[in-house]
Amino acid sequence: MLEKLRAFLERGFPVTDEQFEFISTLFIPKKVKKGEFLLREGEITRYSIFVASGCLRTYTIDDTGKEHILQFSPENWWTGDMSFTSNVPSRCFIEALEDSEVLLTELSSIQKLNKYIPESAAQYETALQKSVEAKNQRIISSLSATAEERYNDFLKKYPSLLQRVPQHMIASYLGISPETLSRIRKQQSHKR
Repeated sequence: MLEKLRAFLERGFPVTDEQFEFISTLFIPKKVKKGEFLLREGEITRYSIFVASGCLRTYTIDDTGKEHILQFSPENWWTGDMSFTSNVPSRCFIEALEDSEVLLTELSSIQKLNKYIPESAAQYETALQKSVEAKNQRIISSLSATAEERYNDFLKKYPSLLQRVPQHMIASYLGISPETLSRIRKQQSHKR
């Protein structure tokens, strides 16, 4: 698991063996089974999560009991909830969609890492900025894009998930019914 994290970090900066040894002390490896929760609504988020293998989903449930998927997190993605930095109860659930291997790290560990390896701080800041921009784009898309446009964006963002995630979850992520998603997929298959 840790080697996958090293490969991810080395996309942004070279990691020496000495640095990697230090980095290894800041993460907790965890295997999670399909259906297992890493976070439930109302809990205080303690960890940021790096997905080494498998896939997680982050979702919320509205007052009517309907699920709204906010994010899928396949391999080499970071996930968590913003309550990670604010110490307030989460409004989200984070669940394993597949048997997964993750690395957990606390905010204090990220701060230690960023202090010890300044290049890590720059990479972390860039990742946060990209996350905020992606969320903004998602909000704009949900307000102004057609269902077909949102589906096409999903295919670009998560190309490996089409066969791994149930259709009703993809529909939830897109904010459409499973029937609408079926219709879009059928129309697109006829265009090819």
